[in-house]
Amino acid sequence: MEIKTAKFIGSCTNTVKCPSPEFPEYAFTGRSNAGKSSLLNMLTNRKNIAKTSGQPGKTQTINHYLINNNFYFADLPGYGYAKIAKTKRQQLEKMIKKYIKGRKNLVCLFTLIDSRIPPQKIDIEFIEWLGINKIPFVILFTKTDKLSKTQLTKNLDIFRNELLTTWEYLPDIFFTSARDKSGKKKLLNYISMANNTFF
Repeated sequence: MEIKTAKFIGSCTNTVKCPSPEFPEYAFTGRSNAGKSSLLNMLTNRKNIAKTSGQPGKTQTINHYLINNNFYFADLPGYGYAKIAKTKRQQLEKMIKKYIKGRKNLVCLFTLIDSRIPPQKIDIEFIEWLGINKIPFVILFTKTDKLSKTQLTKNLDIFRNELLTTWEYLPDIFFTSARDKSGKKKLLNYISMANNTFF
């Protein structure tokens, strides 16, 4: 599949104001600064459809994009560390979870993990929450261009072993890099196949 059109639909902080759930939807989230905006720009072939920032916590709304006029991307705020007040961070986390649990047309939640760092408690806890609530999701390891293949394999094994202490089966895992566009084709093919099951 190729993304030919990507139109920004709008931002909201209240889940009831999300676009009508007539199309399949794919949401992106992850710990702050995991690379969500860069990944969305890479997938849509746009330089700045999603604003990137070196400052964690830049995205503080649910941003919707209509892709190829037949499915949505939803850019969610990052969870975890952000240079915002604790109460605001808690509000964002509440909004994220309300959206994830309540969005009827959510086909898959793409959970981004920075491939360069060891398993973080907040990532593990969030993934556990997804499992408990039976949310369909996959894991995207980002920024893989910054590691050697040996180091990437090592970090993946560490992460898998951490999850396997509580998980019997792991979700699908993709490797991505916004810089060299690796993983793009596999991810878009995955979305294409998922779309076929929605309609």
